[in-house]
Amino acid sequence: FKTADGKDVPKPSASPAGGRSRGGRSRGGSRGSKPTSVQEFWVLCLNRKDGSVAWKKKVHEAVPHEGTHGTNTYSSGSPVTDGEHVWCSFGSNGLYCLDMEGNVIWDRDLGDMQTRGSFGEGASAEVYKDKLAIIWDHEGESFVEVMNAKTGKKVWRKERPSHKSGWATPRIIEHSGKTQVIVNGQTVRSYNIEDGSIIWECGGQTGNPIPTPIKSGDNVICMTGWRGSQCFAIPLDSEGDISGSDKIVWNTTELGPYVPTGVLYKGTVYGTKATKPYLAALNAETGAAVFPTARLNGISTLYSSLVAANDHVFVTGRSGKTLVLKHGSKLEVVSTNELGESVDATPALVDNQIMIRGAKHLFCFEDK
Repeated sequence: FKTADGKDVPKPSASPAGGRSRGGRSRGGSRGSKPTSVQEFWVLCLNRKDGSVAWKKKVHEAVPHEGTHGTNTYSSGSPVTDGEHVWCSFGSNGLYCLDMEGNVIWDRDLGDMQTRGSFGEGASAEVYKDKLAIIWDHEGESFVEVMNAKTGKKVWRKERPSHKSGWATPRIIEHSGKTQVIVNGQTVRSYNIEDGSIIWECGGQTGNPIPTPIKSGDNVICMTGWRGSQCFAIPLDSEGDISGSDKIVWNTTELGPYVPTGVLYKGTVYGTKATKPYLAALNAETGAAVFPTARLNGISTLYSSLVAANDHVFVTGRSGKTLVLKHGSKLEVVSTNELGESVDATPALVDNQIMIRGAKHLFCFEDK
């Protein structure tokens, strides 16, 4: 990678890794057959400085009850942490809370999902203060549950009878004295974190929801992109069913990714369409185009969500190529970087580092 001033970033250290993180759920390729061998489920903690393994913990082993999509894995969800504990969801293979030394504090078995087409699972949990939210959208009885993050004890669970398979991670947002658990879907719903009551809902999205809602000021931006594209800006102070009403701030079909989530950066929402590299940049307040939708040359498909920092937007394709774009009123590619292996995971930004989980390695690039 190159820095903004064109300098080469030092050669990265690499540690074994696989699968993908939030925003990296796959839907392209062949379906996998049901496995017959025992699979092991591990949580790894790596040293940020050099990639060495600080600890690793096997939390479960089993023969999975169903197969996955050809490009999915059994560990597609992202761990979440509050700095004292880390929560890891393996879906049908368990939800685990560990301390920062790798000791399992509690675990939950939420049942077996039956995903559409045996595509597999991929949603992550979301933590907020002392509560943890998880979505269980599948071909069986779907639900949303909020539990005590420290004990795993259920606080409430609400059925989602109109929802089938989905891979959307919930977003928890505090607004005007209420904390909302917002779940993307063909109908986006906001649940009160205290009791699970529905605060508002808004229909009109496409099926197979995957992208995570994005908070933008007093609104939340939700997008989907399976067999069509939709993007809605919904006021957080909404009440009841606002589907098709003038309560919606704006909506557009210019932006609507299937697997990735777009990114909000300095008032601009950047996002793609379906899994294709067509980039849209919209004013987050009005939905108006900042510049015309443009094709990103050098990328054919992408599952990774977009990320942004230091006046740049990073777009990583499945081939392992990352385009570094200059934030602004026109499409400007600053540099193109080849990783050398495929990538479905979303890059993680922390301080002056960018971490990318490839098919075989976890890479860390740093601007010293």
